Amino acid sequence: MSVEKEWSIAVPEAFQFQENLHYLANGNHECMYQVMKNEVIKAIKIDDAVFLMVLREATNGGLLVKVVKSSCAFSEAYRDKITTFVSEWFDVNTNLAGFYKIALKDPYLKSLVQTHYGLRLIGIPNFFEAISWAIIGQQINLSFAYKLKRRIVERYGTSVQWNERLFWLFPTPEVIANISVSELTSLQLSKRKSEYFIDMARAIVCNEISKEKLLATNSLEEAEKMLTAYRGIGSWTAHYVLMRCLRVPNAFPIADVGLQNAIKQVVGLKQKPTKEYVRELGTNWANWQAYAIFYLWRSLYQ
Repeated sequence: MSVEKEWSIAVPEAFQFQENLHYLANGNHECMYQVMKNEVIKAIKIDDAVFLMVLREATNGGLLVKVVKSSCAFSEAYRDKITTFVSEWFDVNTNLAGFYKIALKDPYLKSLVQTHYGLRLIGIPNFFEAISWAIIGQQINLSFAYKLKRRIVERYGTSVQWNERLFWLFPTPEVIANISVSELTSLQLSKRKSEYFIDMARAIVCNEISKEKLLATNSLEEAEKMLTAYRGIGSWTAHYVLMRCLRVPNAFPIADVGLQNAIKQVVGLKQKPTKEYVRELGTNWANWQAYAIFYLWRSLYQ
C-alpha cells in the first residue's frame, strides 16, 4: 500500500507561514534551500535516504509538505521523520506566549512582534551544519560567509536535481574529516577556520560530541562548556549553535555583529552598543533572549 506523499502539519495560532517564508527569502545567497513564489524547496537526508520536499501554506493554515523526489520507497516512518524535521526547522512546537508577554511590554521589541507576529526561530536542525556555519561566519561579513558556504557545499556536498535545478545537501562530517586543510584554504576559508572545521568533523565522527549529548546536559552553561572545549569554538559560536540548533531559549550570543547593529538601529544609538550594554538589555528578556535576538535580526531586513 502506497503512502501519501503530501500531508499537512498542524501549527500553533502564533505561526504565520508568510512571515517565516519572508525571513527565508531574505537569505538570497543561501544554498541549502530555495524560495520560489509562495513555497520553499529543500533536500534532506533521513537515515540513508534522500528526499526533496516542497513546503507551502496549507488551506487550513498549517504547513503543507509534498515530497517530490526520493531515493527509495516512501513509508510512514519516513513521513514521520520528515514531519519531525520540518517541525523542528520551523520551530512549531515552542509555545511563544511567554515571549510575546515579555516582548509586548518591551519598548524595543513591541513593534517588532506586532509587525512580525507569527515569526518563529527558524533553525538549523543538522548539528554539523549549524556548527560549521557558525565557524565559517566568524568575524567576516555575511555576504562573504554565504559565498564560502556555497563553495564548500558545492565541492563536498551532494545534490538532488529537479525541474532543472540543483538542491544541495550539506557535506557530512565523514567527508570533511578526511580532507586536508589546504583543500579548504583553496576555497578561501582561512587556515585556522579550516582546522576548526576539520577538527569538529572528526570529533563528531568519533562521537566525542553530538546534538544528543548536548541536549542531555543539565544547563546552558554545561552545554556551552562542552562546546568551547574545542579549539575555535568560543562563546559566540557556542551560543549561536545552542540558539539555532538546540533551541535553547536563553542562548545569548552577545558579541553578534548583527545583534549589535539591530540594537543600534532600534534603540537609536550613535555607536554600536558595548557587550555590557547588550548584556544589560538582555536582562529584560530573561529566558527568551534567543527569540528577542531573532526578532531584532528581523528588523535588519525591513
